[in-house]
Amino acid sequence: MIPNHPDCEQIRLENVLTALGNPLRLAVVRALASGGERACGSLLQGQSKSTMTHHWRVLRDSGVIWQRPYGRENLLSLRREDLDRRFPGLLDSLLGALENDPVTDQTTAQHLL
Repeated sequence: MIPNHPDCEQIRLENVLTALGNPLRLAVVRALASGGERACGSLLQGQSKSTMTHHWRVLRDSGVIWQRPYGRENLLSLRREDLDRRFPGLLDSLLGALENDPVTDQTTAQHLL
């Protein structure tokens, strides 16, 4: 694993909400919510490597995602179990709101490959 993954008990709501307040990061969470791991380079369209690295760091350091090296790539996965344990219903509410709000849904969808 890459360092700076907080333990479950260290995940703070304000950090999670800050991380999810950006449309690009929200799009990543939306994509990862289907389960499994995704390669970093397979998630965002038209973003520079430095921009993507910044977003991965914010999501990782806030406790929203796991990031692990795999060859020359990093794989990302959603920390659903940890987030559900710390903040029951938060992810389900967030993902449900994305589906029910066409403006936000369209905004996040345009960032995904």
